Amino acid sequence: QLQLVESGGGLVQTGGSLRLSCVVSGRPFTKNIVGWFRQAPGKEREFVAAIYWVAGTARYQDSVLGRFSVSRDGATNTAYLQMSRLKDEDTAVYYCASGWVRNVMNESDYDYWGQGTQVTVSS
Repeated sequence: QLQLVESGGGLVQTGGSLRLSCVVSGRPFTKNIVGWFRQAPGKEREFVAAIYWVAGTARYQDSVLGRFSVSRDGATNTAYLQMSRLKDEDTAVYYCASGWVRNVMNESDYDYWGQGTQVTVSS
């Protein structure tokens, strides 16, 4: 069993930056990935980025490549999503998720989810 708690959301101007955090607690060795997803109003939830917990390698959705960066701190069991050059279309509720995942872009592969944190980008 894992528990995930996100923080760091808020209101930011277009072009600005924001860093989201996701603290993961619970049984070790029940996760190999921490992923980030988002859901904008009226849209389906979509994959944003993911990090392989042990190796530290990352995957990104094309629309955030070069603007977002995912990282993790093993000592504090925290994953981060650094978002830069934010656009209005990045406005969404952002979720972190984890588990023993095969396909990082497939949300149904993730067993554990945080409660979500709102990110609003406005000019």
